[in-house]
Amino acid sequence: MKEKILKALKKAIDPETGIDVVSMGMIKEIEIKGKDVKIKFKPTTPFCPMISYLTEEIRQNVKKIKGIEKVEVEVTF
Repeated sequence: MKEKILKALKKAIDPETGIDVVSMGMIKEIEIKGKDVKIKFKPTTPFCPMISYLTEEIRQNVKKIKGIEKVEVEVTF
């Protein structure tokens, strides 16, 4: 399941750089509990104007995976 999540996360592209959040090292932790997933996401800077956009992209891409019902994205700095 973690591989599927990482694949989905690679579809979340930072529009400013054109690089996905996994390759940029923004994903700090993936916690899977049954059908629920919690992802710790660390933007490159606390002032990143794309935090809301990327958080929603992460949530929506992971939620598309069959068997996942809830996706929580925690922004850390």
